[in-house]
Amino acid sequence: MNYTIAEKILLAHTGLKQIKPGDFIEAKVDLALGNDITAPIAIEEFKKAGFSKVFNKNRIVLVPDHFAPAKDQKSANQCKILANFAKEQKIQNYFEIGCMGIEHALLPEVGLVGPGDLIIGADSHTCTYGALGAYSTGIGSTDLARCFVDGKIWLKVPHSVKFVYRGKLNKWVGGKDLILYTIGQIGVDGALYKAMEFAGTVIKKLPMDDRFSMSNMAIEAGGRAGIIEPDEITREYVANRKPSSRKGWKFFSSDKDAAYEKIYEWDVTNLEPQVACPHLPSNVKPVSALKSVKIDQVVIGSCTNGRISDLRIAAKILKNKKVSAGLKLIIIPATQKIYLQAVKEGLAEIFVKAGGVFSTPTCGPCLGGHMGILTEGEVALATTNRNFIGRMGSPKSFVYLSNPAVAAASAITGKITHPDKI
Repeated sequence: MNYTIAEKILLAHTGLKQIKPGDFIEAKVDLALGNDITAPIAIEEFKKAGFSKVFNKNRIVLVPDHFAPAKDQKSANQCKILANFAKEQKIQNYFEIGCMGIEHALLPEVGLVGPGDLIIGADSHTCTYGALGAYSTGIGSTDLARCFVDGKIWLKVPHSVKFVYRGKLNKWVGGKDLILYTIGQIGVDGALYKAMEFAGTVIKKLPMDDRFSMSNMAIEAGGRAGIIEPDEITREYVANRKPSSRKGWKFFSSDKDAAYEKIYEWDVTNLEPQVACPHLPSNVKPVSALKSVKIDQVVIGSCTNGRISDLRIAAKILKNKKVSAGLKLIIIPATQKIYLQAVKEGLAEIFVKAGGVFSTPTCGPCLGGHMGILTEGEVALATTNRNFIGRMGSPKSFVYLSNPAVAAASAITGKITHPDKI
């Protein structure tokens, strides 16, 4: 049979000879991930079921990042549950304050995920790792509890949908714009329970950080996974990140005659920076159509756009500039390594001198946690991945989504602005 990359990876993690879309399979996972919101529930269910030892202390990752550093007593307790469980089970990959980062930026950075892996995480944006040629998907806390027991998961083999991007990207246009455009075209349920495969000449030239942004937001179109075939860019990224506890990575690619439920092809040569308007990631418009939208806050960071390349873009625009009077600019690097690099390169100084704040790594305001909650009537432009009603605070607030360049330019003018205008 001819298979897509998603099907090949899933098949390789079963004892089956063949699979097809719609099949229910029991698969062995390479990594199981939980954070300070989802893992405490999994831990409780694991213990409630009478189990006392996890299947493999090296294949479980616990990252307190959503409400950490703890914003209140309840969130402190959530983090403590993770710390205690990690100590009790001798889990190697537990990332405490000081060495942690936003999970979906941290795991690729430290080499815990890579091509050919099957990764499950009790967080919907686990699909991020598909950028490396892995099959990674979000699951519920009870599924994570089961995985703690034997390292296996029940999955339904998804149909695959292929997205082919051709042409040449304009200045200030990147992975975030490609995925926002895609979601705008197909809707928030346009790839419901599908494996989204991103391909084409544009993708082949796309840097890894931009690929992460695309795969990260596959879930915003309903996708189970967002996969990019590994290539030389992938190989270069993972070259020095091979895990010591494993033999290495497996590079899969789709067969030429693989069956796709649907194939989309777009020439993105004339694409300009995209902005998702309230209250859906699919409510997408080109930045030029939003000149009169005034904003109160700009957030640059998250597991979508908190990497060093994102901060460099923002700093390039903000250098020797000042944020608009009364506007709050919040910069959140995704990991401690990125934080230190931003300090070393002088990016942090640029942000602070511009009138922004430079935070320790955290998911923070992205999910309405802390470090920038909106009150009634406030409008934010963020490089995050969701803008549902109440996502960043008050249900009467408004969130727009953009790439880091648009966010930085808009922080200077106080309204949504094309970077070329600065």
